[in-house]
Amino acid sequence: SKFEHVESIEIIPKAESWGKLKDEMSLPNIDNPLPDTLHVKVDEPEHLQGVFDNIKQIHSVEDMSYAKDLATKIELVNHVVKTITLVVIAIMGLLTVTIINNTIQLVIQSRKEEIEIMRLMGVSNWYIRFPFIMQGAFYGLTGSLLALVPLKYIDVPNFKSSHGDVQHEPFDAHPFLSYDPGLCIQCQRCISTCAKATGRHALSLERNGARVYVKVPFGEGWENSLCESCGNCAQACPTGALTIKRRKNYREWEVKKVRTTCPHCATGCQMDLYVKDGKIVDVQGADGPSNHNLLCVKGRSGSFDFVDCDARIRYPLIKNKETGEFERATWDEALNLVASKFSEIRNQYGGEALAGFACSRSTNEDIYMLQKMVRTAFKSNNTDNCARV
Repeated sequence: SKFEHVESIEIIPKAESWGKLKDEMSLPNIDNPLPDTLHVKVDEPEHLQGVFDNIKQIHSVEDMSYAKDLATKIELVNHVVKTITLVVIAIMGLLTVTIINNTIQLVIQSRKEEIEIMRLMGVSNWYIRFPFIMQGAFYGLTGSLLALVPLKYIDVPNFKSSHGDVQHEPFDAHPFLSYDPGLCIQCQRCISTCAKATGRHALSLERNGARVYVKVPFGEGWENSLCESCGNCAQACPTGALTIKRRKNYREWEVKKVRTTCPHCATGCQMDLYVKDGKIVDVQGADGPSNHNLLCVKGRSGSFDFVDCDARIRYPLIKNKETGEFERATWDEALNLVASKFSEIRNQYGGEALAGFACSRSTNEDIYMLQKMVRTAFKSNNTDNCARV
């Protein structure tokens, strides 16, 4: 484990956590809004707060009380809705009784003479009132039903995710990035990063009726979108809805971070290499003076795979003149051979026969040393850099 005083770490699937919460609390039958839950066992109670603070630093882990707080809020709103419904039913019942009573009184007033004749004939008072009561009850019940019908069409919160009927399935056609709408909370950090930091405007917030959702270009046809696959949106995402696909190969506590400089150009972007079992498994942008947590697609997805590539040349090779094959040599042998050949050309043809051409991916310090070697050792001014072309 990466953290001290931690005995075990277990990931509880969101379906299991939601089932336990529904058993403990009075929750409605709604879609599961929870993420996967991280259960951590600490060796001593006094170390709980320290471990809690360390785990909260992992950007893909939410507040430990998130699940229970969410369930409590849902339960509270559910009780409020039920209470409002009971109040509406009570009001409708009172209106029904009032309508019945007023109807009876109106009917009695309109048929006063007939009622007096019936009374003189010895008909009981209850027998006289019963037809009027039934007529009033019919009118009152009809009015109540008409009043309750609109309640069915009122937009009562249904606690479903805002993407309920759109983008339900994960988007993973992109070679580097994937998007799971079920984990999205519409915080819009990805949209802001793509628009303001990267300047691509590939992500947007769309509306479908009363619902909003983040529209991402990671499905089929992603190569025709504005996305340049830099992955800065995934690094900004707090819930893991947007993520780099290679993150499934490790857990945060399994890796060691190593700060380094991106090798792809001379900008000098700072980044953290994620090392697991001696191998680089991922990279994240660091807060360097030239990049401030941002990386381009080359820096994020093309800056470390070559380190452990089987085709990588890991030692000097010198061609055997007899066999024509390259053979392994020491660094001293290789450097002495190169220096002798350069000296031979310079002495025979002059310094102008040699030139130094630097790569734009090199750092400023390396390029400076190259031009200094050309001017002092080669005796030539023929030096340039492909970044100027």
